[in-house]
Amino acid sequence: MGSREWSIEKRSDSFKAEVLETLSETGCLSVIVLGASGDLAKKKTFPALFNLYRQGFLPADEVHIFGYARTKISDEELRNRLHGYLIQEKNPSPQHSEDLSKFLQLIKYVSGSYDTEEGFKRLDKEISQHEILKNSSEGSSRRLFYLALPPSVYPPVCKMIRKCCMNKSDLGGWTRIVVEKPFGKDLESAENLSAQIGELFDEPQIYRIDHYLGKELVQNLLVLRFANRFFLPLWNRDNIDNVQIVFREDFGTEGRGGYFDEYGIIRDIIQNHLLQVLCLVAMEKPVSLKPEHIRDEKVKVLQSVLPIKDEEVVLGQYHGYRDDPTVPDLSNTPTFASVVLRIHNERWEGVPFILKAGKALNSRKAEIRVQFKDVPGDIFKSKKQGRNEFVIRLQPSEAMYMKLTVKQPGLEMSTVQSELDLSYRQRYQDVAIPEAYERLILDTIRGDQQHFVRRDELRAAWEIFTPLLHRIDNGEIKPIPYRPGSRGPAEADELQAKAGYVQTHGYIWIPPTL
Repeated sequence: MGSREWSIEKRSDSFKAEVLETLSETGCLSVIVLGASGDLAKKKTFPALFNLYRQGFLPADEVHIFGYARTKISDEELRNRLHGYLIQEKNPSPQHSEDLSKFLQLIKYVSGSYDTEEGFKRLDKEISQHEILKNSSEGSSRRLFYLALPPSVYPPVCKMIRKCCMNKSDLGGWTRIVVEKPFGKDLESAENLSAQIGELFDEPQIYRIDHYLGKELVQNLLVLRFANRFFLPLWNRDNIDNVQIVFREDFGTEGRGGYFDEYGIIRDIIQNHLLQVLCLVAMEKPVSLKPEHIRDEKVKVLQSVLPIKDEEVVLGQYHGYRDDPTVPDLSNTPTFASVVLRIHNERWEGVPFILKAGKALNSRKAEIRVQFKDVPGDIFKSKKQGRNEFVIRLQPSEAMYMKLTVKQPGLEMSTVQSELDLSYRQRYQDVAIPEAYERLILDTIRGDQQHFVRRDELRAAWEIFTPLLHRIDNGEIKPIPYRPGSRGPAEADELQAKAGYVQTHGYIWIPPTL
């Protein structure tokens, strides 16, 4: 093992020891997945819990997992349903199979409705029996409720948890709830949802999860910006011309058209995921790494965003979207959007932030692209090749690279664009990059809210987009048709150009191969 891998492994062991010490300080931990038979739970929540278990963060003698849903099935039936989603290797090793078998035995299932006491009282009884078996004194145990459910049932479910399933007293234990996006459809609905949940739980008990905040490269943004001297003088309007934050998928809404049509691409991706990334790109240095100090700076960014102008919005809808029988024939819902946001503060005045997301496009990727201004007095006449850019590729093929102009090898003095490249698969071959849900569930257990959305942060985000969303819902702004497998509407490229983005020609970044 090389020194770098040894160093990473040593730090990882130290972190694990710290987490396990925290776990052992109070009573046992119960993780309750509500909506246990649904897709989100099967594809994301339970696999994340299994990975944490395999890595030793959820020791079997401290943790028990409960599934709750309306479906009337047995413990064994739920385990069988989950089994296929938890096999992560084509040919599982004996150790993987043994771990999976032990993990599945930690799961117990309770069926019941989401708005009556009967099922939740049974759930509380099962949790309490587990706590007694683990010799946890009353009030010292911890209960984590993960709501893998539609937002419409958050209020009744939270009411039932509050009434039937809370820790009975506080002797170091806690009750926490995790709620998934979307948090409402506009400012009013989000505020109503927050108010209903806020009447039942204190803000430190509520974890509004946005899985983009758990992605490795998003987590790296604070370190990149504030731990590296050469970024500090560059990260402002004097040097940066524009910033793009892009999310592209090469498939449409097949299988979930009816759900998607209720929300559209702005609510589904831009208002939460991409806006959260914008906050980390644009925020000022926090006083410390304490969660509240970081979230304070994110809120300041959101409060500095100017109202969106209609002429700085391009919407699209791909041909064939309305062919889905669950989508209305006259749907005005955008499957593509490019929106320019402008931040009115000293650092970013005049710098456009272009947020772009779309489905059924020609590629799949998510990235941040920071484009710098032209070199003044360019003696090499290299402007035609493109500007310097710093690119953070969030998925797939996680990487960071700086596009630079360099001399092309040879006798003549000619320039070409190349890159300084950190590709994670090449650089960190022996390090497993955790899934976003693993990190965020572990943060919830640790009580670290840094990567979760605070109530005032949620309000500020909706204040930015609600006027635009209402104009779209009222049919005042129409999406432009575009061909599946294309870049989206040509008008989006025109908007980028008007905002100042200069496209690089003749250069393609190729992920390094191992």
